[in-house]
Amino acid sequence: MKTAELRKKDVAGLQAEVKELQKAHFNLRMQKGTQQLNDTTQLRQTRRAIARAKTLIAEKQAAAAKE
Repeated sequence: MKTAELRKKDVAGLQAEVKELQKAHFNLRMQKGTQQLNDTTQLRQTRRAIARAKTLIAEKQAAAAKE
């Protein structure tokens, strides 16, 4: 998901997105462990998407704390 799309979501929506991405990342790790994963770049993409969403959560929480 693009950063612009993530910025439109609220904190609860971003947290739900993080949970979904973490489940997807876990499934990819299990596939890699059982030699079923062909495209290992998906691991990197999901890890970075999780970090992106968590960064936006921190930004929104910091902005809310200032108000």
